[in-house]
Amino acid sequence: MKITLNNRPEEFVQGEITVSEMLRIKRFTYRMRLVKINGKLIKKDEYDKAIIREGDNVQMLYLMSGG
Repeated sequence: MKITLNNRPEEFVQGEITVSEMLRIKRFTYRMRLVKINGKLIKKDEYDKAIIREGDNVQMLYLMSGG
């Protein structure tokens, strides 16, 4: 499967994966994050159900705070 992840082309052997699977595969562990698939915000409680498919544009953004 070919997708765009954070504005970069990515390729995966799976045909479809959930957001949770993507986070595990890419080892994205930050707690404060936003995930969008094709511009649609995915809520954290939907990560196990939200499917990433061929050609999707996925944004995984991390929120940082500091001072």
